Amino acid sequence: MSRGTEIPAVLPADVLAGAPSYDVVVVGFGIAGGCGALEAARAGARVLLLERAAVHGGTSSMSGGHFYLGGGTAVQRATGHEDSPEEMYKYLVAVSKEPEHDKIRAYCEDSVEHFDWLEALGFEFERSYYPEKAVIQPGTEGLMYTGNEKVWPYPEQARPAPRGHKVPVPGDTEGTRMVMDLLRERVEEAGVEVRYETGATNLVADESGTVRGLAWRSFAETGYVAAGGVVIAAGGFVMNPDMVAEHTPRLAEKPFTLGSTYDDGLGIRLGASVGAELKHMDEPFITAPFYPPSALITGFLVNRLGERFCAEDSYHSRTSQFVMEQPDSTAYLIVDSEHVEYPRFPLVPLIDGFETISDLEDALELPAGSVAKTLERYNELAEAGEDVDFHKAPEWLAPQGTGPWAVFDLRLGHAMYAGFTLGGLRVSVDGEAQRPDGTVIPGLYAAGACASNLAQDGKGYCSGTQLGEGSFFGRRAGRAAAGFGC
Repeated sequence: MSRGTEIPAVLPADVLAGAPSYDVVVVGFGIAGGCGALEAARAGARVLLLERAAVHGGTSSMSGGHFYLGGGTAVQRATGHEDSPEEMYKYLVAVSKEPEHDKIRAYCEDSVEHFDWLEALGFEFERSYYPEKAVIQPGTEGLMYTGNEKVWPYPEQARPAPRGHKVPVPGDTEGTRMVMDLLRERVEEAGVEVRYETGATNLVADESGTVRGLAWRSFAETGYVAAGGVVIAAGGFVMNPDMVAEHTPRLAEKPFTLGSTYDDGLGIRLGASVGAELKHMDEPFITAPFYPPSALITGFLVNRLGERFCAEDSYHSRTSQFVMEQPDSTAYLIVDSEHVEYPRFPLVPLIDGFETISDLEDALELPAGSVAKTLERYNELAEAGEDVDFHKAPEWLAPQGTGPWAVFDLRLGHAMYAGFTLGGLRVSVDGEAQRPDGTVIPGLYAAGACASNLAQDGKGYCSGTQLGEGSFFGRRAGRAAAGFGC
């Protein structure tokens, strides 16, 4: 079962008679599952790791290679950026939807240790900083801002610091693949048994509700395995159109889905089958970055009423979420000829250049005089050096007074929007699956994209969160499962 919304049946414990037994069984070999399996094995557990694909990596291997880490990492210190667990904590609380303070506190206080643990896999983040506004560093620079740390109102709530630590591979491809290859080597060294092209189909539980193992399938072959603890790390549900339609319909409209074939929500449904609560299932990440080049940020955004609606220097997914809230999900970026630069690989296409604002309004069918009024106000704010309307940072304010004006199309269905899901199983700080009343389901753990941990919403998401929290909470789930199962 890989599509649909059906909940798999829970099998009785007697099916495990004669089945092989492991202390810990991990479902999914992405960043969360790999880290969980490694930590469980290092804790002394006999570990089995199941992966439906023919290779390791999952969706983690498709990411750009950012890990959201802070609190004073070696890269932050080497590049002169002051940070502390407390400032990181205050920021993540500010951008989280219904923040779970124990998880955020643990993530921040142990972030430096986790940074060191990741490097001990066999690589080193470059001790360098990329200062430009970009989606990802074009080179091997080890650090950049990947969230809204410098975007109002967050600087008033926490001291900004860059926390996007990038794997030292140029550009946005192959970086995480390198980490996953190293993780595979460490997993093998630790004695974890890995079975590829093998997926879990059902959980097995006894009469008390304790998870005792699972059923698996590999092509036509099926079987059972007993486990002291089961860790589900099987990804999100963005590739399941039925679950997307039920929980995050905006992702079903036009965005390109970011995920692997097996991001079909099966892990989430397995957890639900034994009573685990689902949290934040309606939260998607959706984005269509209009930068780089960063000069475009000096322009101004208008909706179909010709009015500004957000600070243009926001992190790209924050801006995109604001666009989604506008009438008809329509927005345009307007930049004058003194500041316009053209993207090499535009995700937000250029519509045209217009000699006059009146021509622009007519062509875009915006209310007559609306953009002219917005432009006049924007230029007043830019010349004064303070955006009292939307609090855009002064460094990105510049009068847009020289025609022709270029217009870039942020409309949903025209710009290249992409997205993935953020919700998943309710878990404790140690990855224990929880029921709606907060009680723990013995023997079941979850981490990564199928679990709800830092619980950022689309406007507060930071690049690097999925790899950062997936690896961090995957480790905790693996250790906890080993303690339960050994």
